[in-house]
Amino acid sequence: QVQLVESGGGLVQPGGSLRLSCTASGSIFSVNAMGWYRQAPGKQRDLVAVITTSGHTHYEDSVKGRFTISKGDAENTVNLQMDSLKPEDTAVYYCSADVRTIVAGSRAYWGQGTQVTVST
Repeated sequence: QVQLVESGGGLVQPGGSLRLSCTASGSIFSVNAMGWYRQAPGKQRDLVAVITTSGHTHYEDSVKGRFTISKGDAENTVNLQMDSLKPEDTAVYYCSADVRTIVAGSRAYWGQGTQVTVST
């Protein structure tokens, strides 16, 4: 069993910043990649940013230059620094991890989601 716990969402004004964190725990053999997705009301869940174990990163075009994904100091932790936030960044943000376990092989696991609201 693998659990992902997210933190750091909230309400911020346009132009402000938020930092999301996510930690994976449980019966983990290895983590191949971790990332963040978001889902706005009435829309599909889309990739925001991902980071591999080797440190390679990929960002969705609309967040390039504003968001930074990084590995946390703790094992199996990923952070998402979000700067210059815009109202269109409002969504539920989900952490995802591609995890290999001894029992179940490799698959994606998801956190419960954290709300980010950018509004005056």
